Amino acid sequence: MLTRPTYSIVAPVYNEELVLRPFYERLKSVMDGMNDGAWELVMVNDGSRDGSLAIMEALAQQDSRVKIINFARNFGHQIAVTAGIDHARGQAVILIDTDLQDPPELIPQLAAKWREGYEVVYAVRESREGESWFKLTTAKLFYRFIYRITDVNIPVDTGDFRLMDARVADVLRQMREHNRFIRGMTSWVGFKQTGVGYVRKARYAGETKYPLKKMVNFALDAVTSFSFFPLQIMLYTSLMLGFLAILVSIVISGLRLALGPEFFGGQATTIVLLLLLSSFQLFFLFIIGQYVARIYDEARNRPLYVVASRHGFHEGEIEHAQPNVEG
Repeated sequence: MLTRPTYSIVAPVYNEELVLRPFYERLKSVMDGMNDGAWELVMVNDGSRDGSLAIMEALAQQDSRVKIINFARNFGHQIAVTAGIDHARGQAVILIDTDLQDPPELIPQLAAKWREGYEVVYAVRESREGESWFKLTTAKLFYRFIYRITDVNIPVDTGDFRLMDARVADVLRQMREHNRFIRGMTSWVGFKQTGVGYVRKARYAGETKYPLKKMVNFALDAVTSFSFFPLQIMLYTSLMLGFLAILVSIVISGLRLALGPEFFGGQATTIVLLLLLSSFQLFFLFIIGQYVARIYDEARNRPLYVVASRHGFHEGEIEHAQPNVEG
């Protein structure tokens, strides 16, 4: 019978050949030094186009604790994290990126809180090194905006770097929505949660995997997954515009009666108002479209990901994986 590890470390990988070996060495040093039970590293290759897969395979050959899930194509960071959770067998599951911005050396502090009885221990970014003013500002606004508009208490300044108890991981495995926001999902499940502060470092090497376009899509997933606030805005805006239209009509009528029919003559005012209303209508159609598109994604009921191959797993080690994901 296979021994269940104490810790499963889940690490999504996308074009990270420059950092994989340093990441593994630092993680191994931390985990071996904890003397806190067996551990495994579940690395998910999210369609990397560089030499990441070859490096992961070499690591798996030299260390049997390294497991590899190789996607058939790029499915995205949140889906890669999901696949890692699906395959993790540990009593605690730790989510961490391989770019070394989130230091493996923080894991003992996360584990200590777990030993105290907390079932989710998230890492809180007290400061962020090596990031632009634009990235820092937009990230700060994003986290606070999400906190304000959702009914779920999603901690601000937190990423996916966290430890969760196996019970929490079991609940996440049952949540199969396609547009995923992992940090929101782990907050939604409840249980006893706490945070540990740390300084987020600059990337060890390589470039960010979250350019502006991906950041915008990620923000849309977060908003539409946990809030109906954009739809509620539509009601408030329509009421405001209706009131404004009535007020403007009264003012214009009064001015025309007082100053003559020539006042406010021509079509310029009408055209401006039509353009303004049209822009609001198109914006709100976009918002509705985002929700409808996500409903369509769920209705198709496709698997979240397709696995091209697995490395390092033995028979009986992938009981959590979904049955229809093998390519």
